Amino acid sequence: MSSDVRLPTGSAPSPAGAMPVGLAERSAAAAPVLEVERLCVSYGKVQAVREVSMRVPAGSIVTVIGPNGAGKTTLLMALMGLLPSQGGIRFKGDDCRGADPQQRVEMGMSLVTEKRDLFGSMTVEDNLTLGAFCHRRQGRAARLQDIDRVYALFPRLKARSTQLAQTLSGGERQMLALGRALMARPQLLLLDEPSLGLAPRIVREVLQAVAQLRDAGLSVLLVEQNARAALQIADEGYVLELGEVALHGSSEQLLHDPKVESTYLGMLRAE
Repeated sequence: MSSDVRLPTGSAPSPAGAMPVGLAERSAAAAPVLEVERLCVSYGKVQAVREVSMRVPAGSIVTVIGPNGAGKTTLLMALMGLLPSQGGIRFKGDDCRGADPQQRVEMGMSLVTEKRDLFGSMTVEDNLTLGAFCHRRQGRAARLQDIDRVYALFPRLKARSTQLAQTLSGGERQMLALGRALMARPQLLLLDEPSLGLAPRIVREVLQAVAQLRDAGLSVLLVEQNARAALQIADEGYVLELGEVALHGSSEQLLHDPKVESTYLGMLRAE
């Protein structure tokens, strides 16, 4: 998605914890797939995430932006059960704090980390097949249908289906990481910095694919350093600073908020 998308000017975003003007009505129509209540995560005595509360309405993209070290990746790791945390995490209405990462995948959550974590010595198709591990009992025909859906979203992967993952370009590796996560048939996709290290054209291609997934009904929680690109495809966003929610608003509101614009968007104006 190009950076020259023009969005209508909205009202100022709300303080942390308050529902933005106009957002309450839309959010009420979509039950939350994820509810986070006063989440705290610590590394020893250092508290990296403090009292974070947020929600992801079903069928929406919610983005989390903020500076390096704000706790964005830590938040995703805690939501996936990869880090211990305190506070409430409800997925589709169920408390999932006691579930381990594999159980959360089986519940319908998938995480794509910023490192992508592919198996470099395995082919593209083998990496995708591994993503379907929790549905292995449904048979080969169902798995091949899921692979075909990934190839329809990312045709470049089909052309490289027998190629080793370690030989792919950065953009292709990100597409493969996304595709592998989709093989688990998630209802909530957690994305950590999908634009990291990619050329602007590839960033647009990847984020447009994420928007297509939202339009097909998938819920997405997107952590992204490229704030403008993230807000252009998101429905709403949270600004995380020093481990705390500093602002919450619709994407239009945050795009036009003076503080967000000067701190996170100014450097991207020329893209």
